[in-house]
Amino acid sequence: MMSSATRLPATASDPDPSRRNNLALIATLVHHHGVLSRAELTRRTGLNRSTVGTLVGQLVALGLVYEAAPSGEAQVGRPSPDVRPDPSTAALAVNPEVDAVTIGLVSLGGKVQKKIRFATERIPTAKEAVNIAAAVIVGMRSELDASYRIVGIGLAVPGLVNRADGVVRHAPHLGWRDEPVARMLGEATGYPCLADNDASLGAEAELIFGAGAGRGNLVYLNGGASGIGGGVIADGALLRGSAGYAGELGHTFVRTAGQICHCGASGCLETEVSQSRLFDLAGLGGGDASQLEAALRSKASAELAAEVARQLGYLGITLRNAVNTFNPDAIVLDGFLGILHALSPDTLDGLIRTQALDEAAGRARIYRAALGSDLMMIGAAELAFTRLLADPAGITALPAPPAKVR
Repeated sequence: MMSSATRLPATASDPDPSRRNNLALIATLVHHHGVLSRAELTRRTGLNRSTVGTLVGQLVALGLVYEAAPSGEAQVGRPSPDVRPDPSTAALAVNPEVDAVTIGLVSLGGKVQKKIRFATERIPTAKEAVNIAAAVIVGMRSELDASYRIVGIGLAVPGLVNRADGVVRHAPHLGWRDEPVARMLGEATGYPCLADNDASLGAEAELIFGAGAGRGNLVYLNGGASGIGGGVIADGALLRGSAGYAGELGHTFVRTAGQICHCGASGCLETEVSQSRLFDLAGLGGGDASQLEAALRSKASAELAAEVARQLGYLGITLRNAVNTFNPDAIVLDGFLGILHALSPDTLDGLIRTQALDEAAGRARIYRAALGSDLMMIGAAELAFTRLLADPAGITALPAPPAKVR
């Protein structure tokens, strides 16, 4: 059973299900697109103009959107005002990894307002990660109270996470088992908190705001300090599996007699395709993806070229299997996997074309994640926004919005 600290606040939602659903639809469209005119909202929803106007007015009164003069080319006749998400409503995002805990502030509309990466000297325990995040959030509290209405915290964790109760069942790289991190962080900060797998949240974020926008079927892989995670979007929805643990493409078998993986098997993708090896060859002791990419591009050596080719070969096996299994429109690569692809953009395309089934390979296109280093913050925040977007009138259970920060 979830504690009161992890439960989202009680709502004062509209008792009319139809009106509540329409309000949720308008709020979600504006949140996902950033700016839509009233005319565009009318077209997308199929509702009449007066209904859209009433719903937008209600969202303005709730402090979730605001209207502004239309931008762009001059329009004939009376212009339809633009509707934009109000940035004073925001969520906090937390992403623990083996070498750092990152905390972000993300406003409605998926805009990262602030991001703090707290590097750790060793792999943090669940309690240490929670304490770090809570301390950073306490340090931000005066700014948050003055300028934002926080709807909650989203936690993106590299491991198997039960989204329903926020318990990390197993995060092998972090060494966590059965850690109720959502409850822990909720109690430490006073904000409602939800948790999920980082790659699943990344896949959803790219589907909504990034390279997957407009594509209903995609495979997402993220590579970072904590290994390789994946997420699969099928017909516009995240493929979760019976217990919510689907998409662990980092544990695809790619090499006979390969190394033993944290999961207990051997020859997994993430034992053969490794960010740490690239850091070593680039002469870096650590850092983020942007530092790694700059170093790899500036340093040319036969050893480095061979390692990049080797890792791309094993990544190609996983992508071949993913294409044959899921028949995606798009494959989105994030983190150091996106860097590998950028260093030799024709390699993976060639491997898929020659090794996957022709019909499936002909549809799949490989893209680098568009949200960059902000992706996990946006994905985690989206988790925190879920309840709000489902029932926008429930925002009345939270403090009133402060002065605008547009």
